[in-house]
Amino acid sequence: MTQQRPPSELRSVFARHGLRCTQQRQVLYEVLVSTDRHPTAEQLYRMVGERDSGLSMATVYNTLEAFCEAGLCLKLAALNGSCRYDGATHDHLHFKDVRTGEIRDVPEEISEMLLDSIPREVLSEIEKKMGIKLHRIDVDLIGEDIPPG
Repeated sequence: MTQQRPPSELRSVFARHGLRCTQQRQVLYEVLVSTDRHPTAEQLYRMVGERDSGLSMATVYNTLEAFCEAGLCLKLAALNGSCRYDGATHDHLHFKDVRTGEIRDVPEEISEMLLDSIPREVLSEIEKKMGIKLHRIDVDLIGEDIPPG
């Protein structure tokens, strides 16, 4: 969990991404970046409702789409067909649970270890052979939680 950002910092973040800084966007963004368990729009609506009960479901969907287009969040496809949202846009690993459809971040230090072990020459070769330019690496680990005990 991250601590709440001052309004001036949020205004700056939104301005850099070409978005107006409204109270509803601030609340939605703060809730989204405060979790490593990537919520669906409906889950985010419920989470935000605890702080701003005047927010409509349509506003949540529209705001999430604006965030995605501006590069403030990622839209992730879960294995069960739902869409989930991630406020962390840097390269990192995700764990996708086959039973629940949940997606969450792999701990940062382990994520970095695996991403750093991918040879740059291999990435360059992929770009060359496919005629593409890579912007980010997205790695998903797929499995299920093991009950304690």
